[in-house]
Amino acid sequence: MTSQLQIHQIDVSQSQLLSDLAKEIYIPHYPYLWNEGGVNWYINEYAYPVEKITAEIADPNNLHFIAYLNNEPIGYLKLNINTHYKDFDPITTLELERIYVLNTCIQKGVGTQLIEFVKEVAINLNKKDIILKAMDSANLALQFYKKNGFEIIDEFKLPAHIFKLMKPEYRGMFVLKHCLI
Repeated sequence: MTSQLQIHQIDVSQSQLLSDLAKEIYIPHYPYLWNEGGVNWYINEYAYPVEKITAEIADPNNLHFIAYLNNEPIGYLKLNINTHYKDFDPITTLELERIYVLNTCIQKGVGTQLIEFVKEVAINLNKKDIILKAMDSANLALQFYKKNGFEIIDEFKLPAHIFKLMKPEYRGMFVLKHCLI
């Protein structure tokens, strides 16, 4: 299935494509997190409006990639070149802020190929560590990250004053790290 996977870095001219893809992927994965109106707020106002995606792509600290299978977009990555999380050295730590694939591609090797791609990017940028944040309720994702060499190193809660429409029991997050050397 994944032999024809291609991963391409995108620029601001592809902001609409990324916004649409992000929404398509997010909706079936995470509706359980939200009270009424929450998914709509998150995808259309907070995380994936075209204007926000455009600004993120234009930020030189961010790298965005779309994964294609048989010329169809099926996933994406957002990397922060120099993370500013707690005590991590921003020069030697890459943050994998987003890694998402369509439901139809889960457990078919796509995610593993994307993680391997992220590791290659990190090595090419002379990074020692990769960190990412994941919902503490995302059991399959957490298993996947652990299988790919990540370990939980921290936890926190998403702020209630920002995520008002999120169900309180789902605001928990883990921070995971993968050492490259």
